Amino acid sequence: MGGFGASAGPAQPASSGAFDTPWAAGAPAPVLTVSELTARIRQRLETDARLRQVWVRGEINSCKRHSSGHLYFTLQDEGATLRCVMFRSAARHLTFTPEDGMEVIAQGRVGVYEPAGTYQLYVDALEPAGLGALYLALEQRRRRLAREGLFDPQRKRPLPPFPRCIGVVTSADGAALRDILRVALGRHPRLRVVVAPVPVQGEGAAEAIAAAIARFNRWGGADVLIVGRGGGAREDLWTFNEEVVVRAVASSRIPVVSAVGHEIDVTLCDLAADVRAPTPSAAAALAVPELGRLEARLAELAGRLEGAVRRRLEQARQRLDELARRPGLRHPAQQVQAWRQRLRELQQDLTRAAVWRVAGERRRLEGLAGRLEALSPLAVLRRGYSITRDAEGRVLTDATAVTPGQAIEVLLARGRLEAEVRAVHPGAAGVAAEETTPATPSNREEGTWKQGSPGR
Repeated sequence: MGGFGASAGPAQPASSGAFDTPWAAGAPAPVLTVSELTARIRQRLETDARLRQVWVRGEINSCKRHSSGHLYFTLQDEGATLRCVMFRSAARHLTFTPEDGMEVIAQGRVGVYEPAGTYQLYVDALEPAGLGALYLALEQRRRRLAREGLFDPQRKRPLPPFPRCIGVVTSADGAALRDILRVALGRHPRLRVVVAPVPVQGEGAAEAIAAAIARFNRWGGADVLIVGRGGGAREDLWTFNEEVVVRAVASSRIPVVSAVGHEIDVTLCDLAADVRAPTPSAAAALAVPELGRLEARLAELAGRLEGAVRRRLEQARQRLDELARRPGLRHPAQQVQAWRQRLRELQQDLTRAAVWRVAGERRRLEGLAGRLEALSPLAVLRRGYSITRDAEGRVLTDATAVTPGQAIEVLLARGRLEAEVRAVHPGAAGVAAEETTPATPSNREEGTWKQGSPGR
């Protein structure tokens, strides 16, 4: 049996069987277990200097991150598949997130995973193929933070129009700080500027910048923050793409102006800030109003206000002079006396009008009373007329309504008469068919009387 570690021996005749056996050649060859064979293969692969450090290009598939932090995936191309594992100690240094379908270049060593009897690549480094790892990590981080809403325009706040104090987070010995101070104090010499010096690149720079922003927020004395640095290579600006810096800018209660690099440089810090400035000098110009222009504007407004007040006072003075020329205000006692005289005249007119009105009403009332008296039945009786009623109290207006011998009652202006009808003479009103004589005491007792003139 040819294979790994086969020992040399004297030549033996070939076996006449259908297949060779370990002892067919004469000298017995060792029979290996699966584990022994796998171990020999592993030894051969791991001792091959050409396989101790290899670079492999392929497309990621079945990528999974274990809870332990290890990363498991396969690399494949058109003709083969290679299993890969990247332990936690190496995976934590990745600057991007491996995803299925991503073409990468893996660096590592070839080994054998004995329990499965398979060979695999133990990856020590991984980077995108044809695309820088930093750029890919930046794009992945940008998409993830955008989904969280950290770059939404709705959360952007306007800068205060008249800040009294600005905070600056940048390097203490960089040109950016000198530019910010020159522009800010040139526009507003009385402005208060508080600087939090921090490293702007290298290890620990991102954490220092985030801590400075948090200190300004706890202090609360700054009206606006400028966070940034001068220009540099893309790698030099990477600190301002770090997630800790972006979250510190987005969560700041104080409005933030981001001023990183030059106008062509755009970082995640720029996207999270309330205002992005192309340069540190432009950031100072955006955050600080020009005091000279403010003073000129205030002087203009003060002049306009003074002119308006003067015109108003002049109008009031003219009105006062006009009122002062009126007699009532020049001689108030005479005006009061004239008002009193006018009041007396009005009172006299009112009294006369009341008397005339009462007299007229009295005359009208007397006229109505006279008319009412003329229409009164008692007045008619006083003029000599009488009212005749039958025994049932019905007023008699027709002679035929009674018969001879029937008792009647005659009402006079004063008193009444009881009589008896002696005869009935139908005819026109006031025409006597037969003369009647007044009743004597004797026949009055009998209830008869002779009619004479009306009411007599």
